[in-house]
Amino acid sequence: MPDSQAYLQRVKTLSDRLVALQKPIRILDAIKWPAEVQDAFLARDGAALPNIGRDYYEHMPLSFDRHNLSDAFATLEIDIIRELGAQDALGKIMRNTAGQYRQVLAMLGCRGTAEFGHYSRALYGSPSNTIAGDNKTLLEVGRDLCQIFSWPAAEHLTPPGGRNYSAEFAVDYLATRMDEYFGPDKMRVELSDDIVSDAAAGGDCIKINSRATFTMQDLNVLEVHEGWVHIGTTLNGRAQPWATWLSVGSPRITAIQEGMAVLMETLTFSSFPRRAQKVSDRVVAVDMAESGADFVEVFRYFRDRGDSPQDSYKVTQRVFRGAPVTGGAAFTKDISYVRGFVENVSFIRSAIAAGMPEMIPMLYLGKVTLEDIPVLYEHFCEGHIAGPEYLPPMFKNLNGLYVWFGFSSSIAGLDNVRVRKHFARLLTPQ
Repeated sequence: MPDSQAYLQRVKTLSDRLVALQKPIRILDAIKWPAEVQDAFLARDGAALPNIGRDYYEHMPLSFDRHNLSDAFATLEIDIIRELGAQDALGKIMRNTAGQYRQVLAMLGCRGTAEFGHYSRALYGSPSNTIAGDNKTLLEVGRDLCQIFSWPAAEHLTPPGGRNYSAEFAVDYLATRMDEYFGPDKMRVELSDDIVSDAAAGGDCIKINSRATFTMQDLNVLEVHEGWVHIGTTLNGRAQPWATWLSVGSPRITAIQEGMAVLMETLTFSSFPRRAQKVSDRVVAVDMAESGADFVEVFRYFRDRGDSPQDSYKVTQRVFRGAPVTGGAAFTKDISYVRGFVENVSFIRSAIAAGMPEMIPMLYLGKVTLEDIPVLYEHFCEGHIAGPEYLPPMFKNLNGLYVWFGFSSSIAGLDNVRVRKHFARLLTPQ
């Protein structure tokens, strides 16, 4: 492995170029819908398609020349090979990342058309894809989870409470919690009129939708999902001395990021059945849109199932951003939550089974994929990669995590159908 200062400086120079080139690219900003679209759609009781098409996106121009930027990424890929060699492992990660950004730029050039969905599938995958190392599709997993989280037992649990907390309260509460976790002035929490979701993390900032209201459980989810995972990995990436690209992420890292965020919700007992069902619903919504259902049909599917009109709109709008509202294509990013959760759990179990638990904290080095981790761990051992400063408690001391996954791995081998039938007889009144 190269260990000269000159090699590391070349890595940093190329990495800094990658960080600079990607800076203006904000996928969600490029495909966002204004809040008035929701108001108009619900005012008509979901009877007509939103007035969002190719013309809408053409009147919302990108803030950069995508052709020039794509050429700059292509030049960077060539320079990486010239400076580091075609077989250099860190160079390959940077080249893969630069190549993905070129695909992103092509996707953004197709906003409002079916081609947008083609590029989205190439970048994020599709519900028809199988789980890594298994033959089960993401759609099958998503449907299984939707069924589990809608079991009658969920209705017997203590509800998360009313949305009694304002956006202003959420900002103050989360700012205090983030200062406790990261230390003062490491990141910001602020109100925003410019996002559609209730909250979003970007860089070292969590934005809170000024129109949103929250339950305390919602805020607990945001603390660990947006803060511990998304902001934590950004700050860990920014602390890298050479591999500065680990502070930013192309779509190749989305599944690991979102899956780890959902896993963190689970490990901290912050989540609740309705929240988990929303995550699973997204896979179903993407599949419906890809299979030809239009915006109204997907909306009505969730509304007729019993979801509120607002919640039905939100899950539908997420998968039609950038894609035609007439159906046949989708923004497939939302499959990443389920895919990433399953594959992260499989990775952690495998690291334990292989006797390499030290690989597990590498998930927090920055914006990584599972395939990157062996390479990055090797460079970590050589002192080229900085270990993660911000780690959730269960990743700092792996004893509890080891036991948790050990028991879950053992239980996973049982015949769950037969076990449920056994205890159903016990629980059924005679």
